[in-house]
This record gives sequence, C-alpha cells and structure tokens, in this order.
Amino acid sequence: MKQLSGVDAAFLHMETATTFGHVTGLLIFERPSPEFNPYVAVRAKYESLVAELEPLRRRLIEVPFGLDLPYWSDDPDLDLDFHVNHIHLAAPGMADQLADEIARIVAGPMDRTRPLWEAYVIDGLQDGRWALLSKYHHATIDGAAGQLLLQKFTDVDPNAAPPSDVPAWQPSPAPGTLDLLRRTATRLATNPVRALRLQARIVRQLADTAGIHSVSSAAGRAGAAAKAITRIGRHDGPRIPLPTTMAPPTPWNRTITSQRRFAMRTASLNNVKKLKAATGSTVNDIVMAICAGGLRNYLLAHDALPDRPLRALVPVSIRTGNEEDPWRNRLAALVADLPTDCDDPVERIARCRQSMLNAKRKIDMLPANDITDLTQFSAPVLATSAVRLAARLRLADRINQPFNLLISNVPGPRQPLYFAGAQLAHQFPVSIVADGQGLNITVMSYLDRLDFGFIADRDLVPDLWDLADMHITEINRLFDATGADWAEPPQPPPPFHRLADRDTH
Repeated sequence: MKQLSGVDAAFLHMETATTFGHVTGLLIFERPSPEFNPYVAVRAKYESLVAELEPLRRRLIEVPFGLDLPYWSDDPDLDLDFHVNHIHLAAPGMADQLADEIARIVAGPMDRTRPLWEAYVIDGLQDGRWALLSKYHHATIDGAAGQLLLQKFTDVDPNAAPPSDVPAWQPSPAPGTLDLLRRTATRLATNPVRALRLQARIVRQLADTAGIHSVSSAAGRAGAAAKAITRIGRHDGPRIPLPTTMAPPTPWNRTITSQRRFAMRTASLNNVKKLKAATGSTVNDIVMAICAGGLRNYLLAHDALPDRPLRALVPVSIRTGNEEDPWRNRLAALVADLPTDCDDPVERIARCRQSMLNAKRKIDMLPANDITDLTQFSAPVLATSAVRLAARLRLADRINQPFNLLISNVPGPRQPLYFAGAQLAHQFPVSIVADGQGLNITVMSYLDRLDFGFIADRDLVPDLWDLADMHITEINRLFDATGADWAEPPQPPPPFHRLADRDTH
C-alpha cells in the first residue's frame, strides 16, 4: 500500500461533472501483415506486464471522510477484459472519424473502484494502420512516466519475441477502515511540524536566490527575501518581470461542458531545428512561437484577438532520473506570455525566447520540489469542495483566468519503436481541459517529427481542425520570415487524414 502524493491527489480533486483528470496517448502503428490481430497482441502484452507495472494493478483506497490523501492498493479483482477494449471504425476510417472516437472516449470519468487505466485498440483506419489509445488518470502517471510505460510496452527490435509466460502476482491485502484512520491520525499529528520545516527550507531558498546571506534568523531571512522579491522588475532589483494582471479573455476561457473535440497534426522536427538554428532559439521556443502565431491567426479570424499577449501555463518535469518511485507525478509549471499581440513572426520568436527565459528564472527562485511537497498538507475534502463550488458558481464565466491555456512539449524517443513487429508511426498526446481553460495544446516528439495534439471543449472551439491547420501554416510563415532553408520539403498529409488540402510540414 502506498499513499498518493499531494500532486497526484490534485488531479483527483480537480474533477467535476465536466472536468476529468485523465491523460491519453494515441499511438498509430503500421500493420506488419494482413492477418495481424492487434487486439489479441495488445491484451497479451498488458497481461504480461501486470506483475511488473504498479499502475496497471493498483486502485484507489479513500480515507474515511476525506481526512487525508488516498492510498494505492492492489486490486484483487483486476479484470483485463474491462480495461482492454476493441473498436473498429466504420469505413472509410478517416482521421476525423478517429479523432471523433477519441473525443468520445475521453469525455467521461474513469471508474475509481478499478485501476485507473483503459486501453482501446482501434482498427479500420483507412490505410490499413491501427491505433492504440492508452488512457491513464493523471493521478497515477505524468508525461515522463508515460514515456516509461511506452518503453515497457514497445521494443527497439522489430523481431522481439512476444510475451510467453505471464508472471504470477499476489495482490497485497487491502487496508481496513481502522488501519486507515490510525495512519491518518499519525500523519495529522506530525503534519504541522513537517510543514514548518518545509516552509523554513523554502524561506532559506528564497533568501539564497535573492542573495541574502547576512541575516541569521528565519524571520529576518523571510522578511528580507520578501522585500527582495517585491523589488523584482524595479531599477534596484533583479530584472525578472512578474505578472500583475490576469490573462486577457478568449473564447475558450469559460466554463466547459463534458464534451470534447480532438484534432492532430504533424510537423517535421528537422524543419523546426532549422528555425531554431536560424534564430538562436531552442526547439521549445520555436514550438511556443508556432503556437503564438497559430492562436493569433485563429483569434483574428474570429474577431477575438486581445490587445495583450495571451498567457500559457507550461508544465515542466522536475524528475532527476533517480526517483525511487517512478510512478508519481514530478511536475512543476511555469507561466509564459505568448506574443499574440505581435504581427511580426521573427519578433514573436524573440519574444517567446525572452518570455521562456523570464519564466524559468521565476521558477528557479523557488525550490520546485519543496513547493510541490506543500500539497501534501492540503485536506482532500476541502480541496474537492472548493473545486466543486467554483464549478457550481461558474466562476470561469465571471472572472478572468490567470492563464489562457496549457501548452506542453514532451520529448519522446528518437529511435524507431515496435510492438509485436508493428512499427510505431505517430505518438499524438491527448491532454486535459478544465473550467476556464477549454483548450490544451500538447506536442510530442518521436523520431524526426513533432506530433501536435489539440483537445478542446466541443462548444468553445467548434472549428478545432482549423486551429490545428493554422499552426502548421505558421511554420511556412516562419520560414518565409527568417529566410531559413527547409530541411525537408513540405510533404502531403498522412494517408489517414481526411482533407487533402492540409499539408504536413
């Protein structure tokens, strides 16, 4: 039995009747032979991994009355037939059909009485390919852990042997109510001491970041650090501008429904690297500039472009690679301005680069590990009640949000991956939207390409494919503006895509 971290539990607390805390990955595979049966192979693979991978076999155990964070415990009634599903698209199996099926699958909560994962083998794609949609609750894995699962599920050798003997596993006994209450009483008794120690460590970090070394007392260091932080951005303080206003409103910054739309597009990673070299930026800077340009043009087309930059929440991994338990969320987040108010593509790249530098400096001011650990001391019943109250009051329709959307760029494998001889062709991410943030753009790299996954509330962004296309068109605009040489010429869209006039770059 293992207790969830505060960050893990936060993805449970965020859920309402319309907001769901699961993340999903869409894998598109080539078919190794006409007779290949992907469902049989996928189910056999999951069965072989249950004993090895905790997320596949553990379920939630709630503490009575929501007094403490819940626990993970083995599910003695694990039923793979519930978790592994088979879907066949109707002919002709185009991209919009696949995307609509994904939108339906993600538009609903997961069963918390079972392990929080589901897999959907989707067959019938137009070009003979097949897809695997893996749906995990964010409480059990983050993006980096998802890549670890991908490594376990796939092989670098196309001729790797299929699973043979299924390892046996014996579920550990579930805790009783009295045991949970005893554990909770012990934790509640020690929480104040642990919280004070953690806060003192954060104060020391703030003081060190602000260059304060002469004040010995914790109170003095805290006060001096606070004063130094208030000087940030002034002529006598560090030059790190801090946001002083909420993000400007956009059409998707409202209360969401339970329904979703999904769209996917692919870009050449080598072309993005050419833009990176031509502008002295990073790949992530270019991705942010692509998003800034795509969002700007979408908002212009809807006569909804704010005169101030949009603001993006950018999740970042704080994993070191030395974690004892890889199946926990190790995430922090930075907030960066998106220069959607700028009509010059080259200037947008420069401003994205500076915005990301500023955001990284701000997050460096505080120890990310300690800040995330503070979530250990929140009461689940209070956190859940606060989220549900905000949803009932529709606060997202009444006040501006601190940021407009989430944008995430997750690095993936650079070598070809295979499953049962089937080569992985694409890895499209499908992430989370919530009240006030009805649009999420996540990018996943694989081999020499970037796969963009766009997820949105169905009503707030009804033309999501148009928004996706505008991001790909923005790459053309960046090449024209910078004069960079294409690494790869523009290619036609993949054969499973419905619309022939959408180019993949």
